[in-house]
Amino acid sequence: MTLLRRCAVLFIEIREDLDLDLRALFSGVGALGATLRQIALAPHVGDEIELGDAELTLLGALGPTLWQERSQCEQRFGPELVERLLELGLLIGTESAYSAMRERDDALRAAYWRPLSAVAHAFSRWHDIKGENGKRFPTFDSLVASFGPPPPATIECAPEHACVDLPAPLDGPLDATLLGRYTGRNFDAQAVLPLPVAARLLQRTFGAQHQRQISPEATVLKKTSPSGGGLHPIEAYVLVQRVSGIAPGLYHYHPLRHRLEPMQLLGSEAARTLALATVADQQWFADAPMLVVMAGRVERSFWKYRDHPKSYRVLLLDAGHLSQTFYLLAAEAGLPAFITAGINEVNIEHAFGLDPLKHAVIAVCGCGTATAQASMTELRPAR
Repeated sequence: MTLLRRCAVLFIEIREDLDLDLRALFSGVGALGATLRQIALAPHVGDEIELGDAELTLLGALGPTLWQERSQCEQRFGPELVERLLELGLLIGTESAYSAMRERDDALRAAYWRPLSAVAHAFSRWHDIKGENGKRFPTFDSLVASFGPPPPATIECAPEHACVDLPAPLDGPLDATLLGRYTGRNFDAQAVLPLPVAARLLQRTFGAQHQRQISPEATVLKKTSPSGGGLHPIEAYVLVQRVSGIAPGLYHYHPLRHRLEPMQLLGSEAARTLALATVADQQWFADAPMLVVMAGRVERSFWKYRDHPKSYRVLLLDAGHLSQTFYLLAAEAGLPAFITAGINEVNIEHAFGLDPLKHAVIAVCGCGTATAQASMTELRPAR
């Protein structure tokens, strides 16, 4: 007996497409026409799927948990409609012909994604995007010209007479590093990152400083940045371009053993091409000698925060904590750093062999020696 049910996570977006309506224009009613489409968003599929009314009705009649007999569903809605939705992966079937989509759906269920988070993550990923915003607005002035001035840099929440002036901050040992921290956008394409510097950056940012056995089957790591639930689910995948003693290629950084695990060796040109694709054609970042992909192991984080409304936000916070630590260590070494979420997640997943349902690629950071020109143009805090 063949059984089926709806996929685990499915959202329907009613999308409006506006176009020029010549008939309305000439009749004097208006110039714009609107077309409404029903778009299915299923994270385990990863592609947008346009649905008709009959397909939407069928999907609304089945739940994602209880299995139903295919024959009964076909009697009610027709075999062609059932077959189409099975092939698309919006219906999950027990037959071997649909095993690929069933396995993807099972993987999503096993990861305990919150449905809204799963959809947001799956459908905000980029593939082969090339400098989209940089082409639209090559300068800040062009951005202001198109959108007008930005909202004020600060807000006022109380009248002047009620405000409390604070004393000047005391000097501290962290000041030099904090004030030396800045985002680099012009990296020397020939400069090599010394191996001891790369090792310190990776170990002090992503490495375990201690580990503790809290039960016979559970180990927690202690790192230099905080982590939601103390789980530290962010993995560091490294694209090496120019690090002394390390061949260009793709590596995984092991936080306990403090070593790079080679995943794929690359030639210099291939590494540069992949770096450019990784940061979505942001050439000012692609020349960094070492780029680090931060990917969240959702199975570890969602083990505790399963189907939790804040679980995905915790992953993003973890990546933010780590990037700030990375920045400070780069500043300590006298190097500019960067972090960007403008990345081609799908390209990264393919390069490192990551499953987006299990490894949530969040951002890419990197650092390196600035060009001589950059020292004159980069925005740095006054000392």
